[in-house]
Amino acid sequence: MATHPIFSEPKLAAILITSDTYNSIRKTISYLRQQTIQAELEIIIVAPSLASLELDAAELAGFTNYQVVEVGKIASIGRAYAAGIRAAKAPLIALGEDHCFPDPDWAAALIEAHQRPYAAVGPALRNANPSNAISWADMLIAYVQWMDPAASQVVNFLPGHNSSYKRDILMQYGDRLEEMLESETLMHWDLRSQGYELYLESTARASHTNFAQLFPWLPVQFRAGRLFAASRAGVEGWSTIKRLVYAIASPLIPLVRMARILAALNQGQRRQVKMAPGTFAMTLLGLAADGLGQMVGYGLGYGNTLQQYAEAEFHRELYLAEADKQVKV
Repeated sequence: MATHPIFSEPKLAAILITSDTYNSIRKTISYLRQQTIQAELEIIIVAPSLASLELDAAELAGFTNYQVVEVGKIASIGRAYAAGIRAAKAPLIALGEDHCFPDPDWAAALIEAHQRPYAAVGPALRNANPSNAISWADMLIAYVQWMDPAASQVVNFLPGHNSSYKRDILMQYGDRLEEMLESETLMHWDLRSQGYELYLESTARASHTNFAQLFPWLPVQFRAGRLFAASRAGVEGWSTIKRLVYAIASPLIPLVRMARILAALNQGQRRQVKMAPGTFAMTLLGLAADGLGQMVGYGLGYGNTLQQYAEAEFHRELYLAEADKQVKV
């Protein structure tokens, strides 16, 4: 682990994972450098090794401090985030991605919301590459409940890989933290079952880059569904009979989720959002892949999904539509 001296106590730690070098997270770091409270932020970089990272320390000089946490090959997103959380010094944790870029007042808005007793606070997300139907389908399936424009409110769960937490609450999970972070929705449900509230802060905004090519998008949807189902059955301790019942019922999942997506799009100013032609057809296709993945996950567990899903989380710029490759967020 490499650390930079702390000259004042950080208020929020932003955790970023790279599967290879610093260059993969350079763009996200550039957006964090534009934060109105940059000097109050801690940067945690989770990487295979410091030796292979090719760190550009000059770009991190304006933050309160930074750390590089070495974890070897990134074979699990949950394990990587957990390592970063345990290393953080700040009382608040924000999970970040190499393909999600926060607005300048994102950190300040999250910190302000955390002055209230919420366990987690999430941002409103916009589509960073909106030129085609696959990108919009990916956005709707993953993030429609928190899609900008949104209303600030207490919610049942928050966007995975992009939300913020009170660190002491996360640390209560102990050795289970990795498992809970594999599918954050399950952790959010668990936090609510303990009496905690989760909050969507609409003034904390970020632009999320989505898959825009049919392959690998469909395999990723399948793996996301399998990961969620396997995690849910494991975390909640399901019996074999319950797993079987849910596996049999999995063909209904795309219809249920599509209805929820349409309901979310019919709220407030979201009715005015313009999406690419064919978005709803692609959304159904993606939901079908997810539903098939959930069937397999309930029936057979993770398989090698953790590593495959982790690999797909990086280098999203490789899977953009041609029209978006030259667009700057």
